[in-house]
Amino acid sequence: MEYVTGVEKKETIEISGLLAGDFAGKKVKVNGAVHTVRDMGDVAFVILRKREGLLQCVFEKGKTDFDFKEIREAQTIEAVGIVKTEERAPDGIEIRLESIRVLSEPAAQMPFAVSKWKLQTTLETNLDNRAIALRNIRERAKFRIQEGIARGFRDFLYGEGFTEIHTPKIGARSAEGGANLFRLDYFHRPAVLQQSPQFYKQMMAGVFDRVFETAPVFRAEKHNTKRHLNEYTSLDFEMSYIDGFRDIMAMETGFLQYMKKLLEQEYAKELRLCNVTLPDTEKIPVVRFDKAKQMVAEKYDRAIRNPYDLEPEEETLIGRYFKEECGADFVFVTHYPSKKRPFYAMDDPDDATYTLSFDLLYHGMEITTGGQRIHDYGQLTKKMAQRGMTTEGMEQYLAIFRHGMPPHGGLGIGLERLTMKLIGEDNVRETTLFPRDLSRLTP
Repeated sequence: MEYVTGVEKKETIEISGLLAGDFAGKKVKVNGAVHTVRDMGDVAFVILRKREGLLQCVFEKGKTDFDFKEIREAQTIEAVGIVKTEERAPDGIEIRLESIRVLSEPAAQMPFAVSKWKLQTTLETNLDNRAIALRNIRERAKFRIQEGIARGFRDFLYGEGFTEIHTPKIGARSAEGGANLFRLDYFHRPAVLQQSPQFYKQMMAGVFDRVFETAPVFRAEKHNTKRHLNEYTSLDFEMSYIDGFRDIMAMETGFLQYMKKLLEQEYAKELRLCNVTLPDTEKIPVVRFDKAKQMVAEKYDRAIRNPYDLEPEEETLIGRYFKEECGADFVFVTHYPSKKRPFYAMDDPDDATYTLSFDLLYHGMEITTGGQRIHDYGQLTKKMAQRGMTTEGMEQYLAIFRHGMPPHGGLGIGLERLTMKLIGEDNVRETTLFPRDLSRLTP
């Protein structure tokens, strides 16, 4: 009888294994994709692309059992050779080749050179050939950093007693409402793609106290800007038994501090590749919405045109103001007008014109929206009635309040926007694996 007993140890060695062990002068077996080939005559450099980076292999005429002409870009190969120390090679090591085995051959030439330091393509060409473009080491590093952000979010919240949940993305009713809904037919019944997991987060905050989710959300916004997507990944959490919405801001600050430390420790190579300077997360200034608008209006001589929301230019100026005045990379803007916040946002008891809510701006762009929610059934239904809302399709959501909910609140972070600002890109599509916008439905 044959059995599978677990992960099997392979003969091939990864880059981290070569660096961790005493392999200098020893014969090893490695594998990878041929990233580029540099023919120097009697010597050629074959650079393999592996999951951990680039590995330099050296072909020397007369010292191998194969013809150098057999090697070409985009092949995948298995190679045997001697490990040598070489400071000029990636990670300070190289493999002096003795033999190779071709694992697969490309059927066509590459559409562009992925071995360049920076891709010499337009963004549209990059996105049209996304899976190929991401073979570029720097392009790939962006999404390793993005992995670190999402990993930091999960790990930090696990450590703070949160339970990870997975909520449906098809529903009868949306948490946010409005016109930016993707509507669909669900077996002859009207349905929508969820703009947010808000209803489900709150429902589960009444079960587990603290919950989080990392998942896609959908917005049918007809925006064609550098900051909007029609599908993006939202990092959401909701927590019960809060004293106020400052607890939510404090938890996010803790996550940002944890994320920074994780990136420094385990993603240093990717940070260097992308030339990233990590933001200051030690302390984040807090300013009221109305105060922030007034401050930038006065300092930058800009008239306040919209008293109910922040325009993108105002967000930029607020970020600039706090960078200049406090050296801050982030700023919490609090007490947004009730008129511009969802029905479940708790109004400020001192002035119901405003809510106990906030946005987090990073270098002048909103990356987070959050705040305290209404937990009293009577207060919630009263606010819904004032807004002319119907309870149809929300019976299960309202039931949690009818049967008692603790004070709670939460937030949602746009993963792609956070990555974009962290890396220093100016278009959110650069940090989205496969963007969905007004014109793009493939790949």
